[in-house]
Amino acid sequence: MKIFLIGFMGSGKTHWGRLLSEKLGMRFFDLDEQIIEQAGKSINEIFATDGEEQFRLREKDILHIIAESHDSFVMACGGGAPCYFNNIVYMNQSGTTVWIHTPLEIIFERLIKEKKKDH
Repeated sequence: MKIFLIGFMGSGKTHWGRLLSEKLGMRFFDLDEQIIEQAGKSINEIFATDGEEQFRLREKDILHIIAESHDSFVMACGGGAPCYFNNIVYMNQSGTTVWIHTPLEIIFERLIKEKKKDH
């Protein structure tokens, strides 16, 4: 079973993904963390030095590599991942895609807290 969690930035994909993978006894992947590890730099640095297109290409490639090399997992996908290169179609065909619906007020509060932590 392959489960792809999608939703807005700050919706809780990583949080719920970790809990779900533990409950199901499946491996957990955070797509953004995998990109950072592979690139050796932060997402902000990738955008600044390589541009969004290169980031999105890396994202697609790593999504495919993980999906094709593992029989089961839970994956927290970056907020924009479903929007590029037909990734949503690929996820739907490869496994189960779950939208994490979080009210916008909660997302806003989470992102403000995160922004304050960074400064």
